[in-house]
Amino acid sequence: MAQTFSPTVAPASYKNDFKQDSQAYFDRLAPEIHHWQRRNRYYYQDLARLHRFLIPPGSRVLEIGCGTGHLLQAVAPEVGVGVDFAPAMVALAGQHHPHLHFYGLDAEHLAPEQMEPQHRQFDYIVLSGVLGYLGDIQAVLQRLQPFCHRRTRLILTFHNYLWEPALRLAERVGQRCPQPPQNWLGMDDVANLLTVTGYHPLKRGRRFLMPKPVPLLSDWLNRYLAPLPGIKHLCLTNFVVARPQPSLFLPPAQPSCSVIIPARNEAGNLQAALERLPQLGSPTEVIFVEGHSQDDTWATIQALVRHYRGPFSLKAFQQSGKGKADAVRLGFEQATGDIVLILDADLTVPPEDLPHFVEVLRSGWGEFANGSRLMYPRSKAAMPWLNTLANKCFALMFSFLLEQSLKDTLCGTKVLWRDDYLRIAAGRTYFGDFDPFGDFDLLFGAAKLNLQIVEVPIRYQPRTYGSSNIAHVKEGLILLKMCFYACRKLKFW
Repeated sequence: MAQTFSPTVAPASYKNDFKQDSQAYFDRLAPEIHHWQRRNRYYYQDLARLHRFLIPPGSRVLEIGCGTGHLLQAVAPEVGVGVDFAPAMVALAGQHHPHLHFYGLDAEHLAPEQMEPQHRQFDYIVLSGVLGYLGDIQAVLQRLQPFCHRRTRLILTFHNYLWEPALRLAERVGQRCPQPPQNWLGMDDVANLLTVTGYHPLKRGRRFLMPKPVPLLSDWLNRYLAPLPGIKHLCLTNFVVARPQPSLFLPPAQPSCSVIIPARNEAGNLQAALERLPQLGSPTEVIFVEGHSQDDTWATIQALVRHYRGPFSLKAFQQSGKGKADAVRLGFEQATGDIVLILDADLTVPPEDLPHFVEVLRSGWGEFANGSRLMYPRSKAAMPWLNTLANKCFALMFSFLLEQSLKDTLCGTKVLWRDDYLRIAAGRTYFGDFDPFGDFDLLFGAAKLNLQIVEVPIRYQPRTYGSSNIAHVKEGLILLKMCFYACRKLKFW
């Protein structure tokens, strides 16, 4: 009788053998691991640098396949927890980093009950170089869901498959520790695995073109050449940043909203802005910020606040500084709503479109909603052809810088959770006070925090009162300068 193949037994047996071989490999490697880390410290230093860029210090971090715990230590977590299935590695990690917490557990069967109560939810979950050794990647990713909250980010790093021959050669000549059989995954493979296990890939990146230190040359290649289009596909390190799908969590209750309206020389638009604004949250507050107007904008705002009897609560402030960025920041500082919205007082963005922005955030479909004026038809009076061309050019630049596709970065309407704004403000020292407009400070900060940036189409209208405060040539040059600055901070760092 012919022998039959049992698909339910043989693959499970193979998976267990693969796991046992990997575990035995790391237990054998433990006494030598520091030798190999020193030999390849240039690579490990870059890996730590990448994670420090992606993870703000003081976060709650879980690392799966933590090894000796050096990477977990490098990101300076408030609470750092490492999980590894090799007992020898866990013992080493505990010796070297006693202030961190390590568990000898199998990630394929991981459950919150196996950890202390304070180690059950994290801001960041790191899987660095571990995907190749997992017998069931899908099971591991699913097991991580209970450790996530709505803002949790997964960071996965893995080697580019194009480097397999070079890495095998490095093993033979003693430049890399010998490896057991392992999985080799491409960027699309990892993104697909994340999607089918309940995560949304936010960002894909590649870095590290020269893995061995050659004075002057290696740093130059890795910093300036590796991020360039085309060349980046040759880099050694691939990384993906993902978030849990919003469907995994109950939607929040009806959020409160704060609408910030910066106004300079906009006296004729303010009454209409208030009358046309729909109820957005429970409750909704409107914050006017006046900025050195030459007409009676401030008097008009004061009259509105005194006489208004509608459903909104009104606040009014005058900025002491200059520029829209200063006005927006003042408004955000005074906001109390869960969601903060920017509405330009010229009303070229219809207030009636703002509920779409709020719904995007409330539903979890996005975390930072950016208005896009380039989807619906618009009159030449609202946006001349030269402005349209400039907007499209800057959108291409910013899409490259932010690693997220954007169609219109210059629209003034931007909407985000106030908690996320506070995180952006706390990390503002990384970029500095470089943005006189305020929009790009928010976009760059959101990208640095790996927020999901989405675009919401609006019907862009010509203004009916006053004239634009924009000096196109001067401010266009400022925008170019900002792009070069952001390129250094987000790409060539």
